[in-house]
Amino acid sequence: MTGSQPAIPAARPVIGEEEIDAAVRVLRSGMVVQGPEVAAFEREFGELVEGRHCVAVNSGTSALQLSLLALDLKPGDEVIVPSFSFAATANAVRLAGATPVFADIDPATFNLDPDAVAAAVTPRTVAIMPVHLYGQPAAMDRIMPIAEAHGLAVIEDAAQAHAAALNGTPVGAFGLAGCFSFYPTKNMHSLEGGMITTADAEYARKLRLLRNQGMEQRYQNEIVGANMRLTDVAAAIGRVQLGKLLGWTRKRQENAAFLNANLSGVAVPTVAEGVEHVYHQYTVRVSGDRDAFQAALAERGIGNAVYYPTPIHRLRPYLTEDGNVGPWKLPETDRAAAEVVSLPVMPSLTQEELERIVAAVNEVAA
Repeated sequence: MTGSQPAIPAARPVIGEEEIDAAVRVLRSGMVVQGPEVAAFEREFGELVEGRHCVAVNSGTSALQLSLLALDLKPGDEVIVPSFSFAATANAVRLAGATPVFADIDPATFNLDPDAVAAAVTPRTVAIMPVHLYGQPAAMDRIMPIAEAHGLAVIEDAAQAHAAALNGTPVGAFGLAGCFSFYPTKNMHSLEGGMITTADAEYARKLRLLRNQGMEQRYQNEIVGANMRLTDVAAAIGRVQLGKLLGWTRKRQENAAFLNANLSGVAVPTVAEGVEHVYHQYTVRVSGDRDAFQAALAERGIGNAVYYPTPIHRLRPYLTEDGNVGPWKLPETDRAAAEVVSLPVMPSLTQEELERIVAAVNEVAA
């Protein structure tokens, strides 16, 4: 509480009566795993990605990992990724048996810099994994030609970018695969879950095998697989949330437009040309003492967070054997990690809360 006003959280997941009713309905049906709700969720989500095949899994991280496992990567194979992302981006590469190669970001959008991607390609590169960070599509119009020129797969990490688009094409419809997350703080959720989208029917079939112990028919295992199935309870919740997604997205965009027009003293998000930004996070850059800035906002009841304070290449699992940072020179990644702060932008914000955010940020930044 700040005086008589409740604090505004950095994010506010939605679990309403419709979601609860959907979960109860499935529990009462007795069909709770990989059943009709999952099939319906896959079919309905396909409408977001130009009718691509959709394969539901138990998390966004599983979506990334299975998408890479389906490429049959070998030790020594390299996948180009950003370091300014959640660790799951690079973890999935390691778990699939390959090596993440970190490329720097565009300072305006926080997404992979296509020039840095081109410079990172080697004879061992097999894939590029752009992240549509904070809800803004990466520069797929420049990344896809690089991939095509070198015969590389593109796996889109769209965990934060449901319904985002570039030049009219939705994320998840550019590369071989698109990977979405339905964690509770995402723009839509299923409590936990993920989705893989692809235009390749054979690749989709392999993903379905991999998520279900390598089998389509019970006890008829075709390949070595895992258990990464989505429950029907989660799928039912996801279907309810999917029906609300576009309205929530419009509200996020309206909230971001209000913040853009009224904030001062911080660098507001830059939106690239032709981009439909869905504002999973509303992320500004702060000059000066970021810790003090965050603390002062918190004192005024304004929730905020830093995504991501430590770039992946500086995390312990990605250091060299002697504990040092590897050969990576990523100045824009390091600068962003030191300067960014995400402010509330969720669709449930009221006008009064938006005005409180603006007043607090402008006061603290001044």
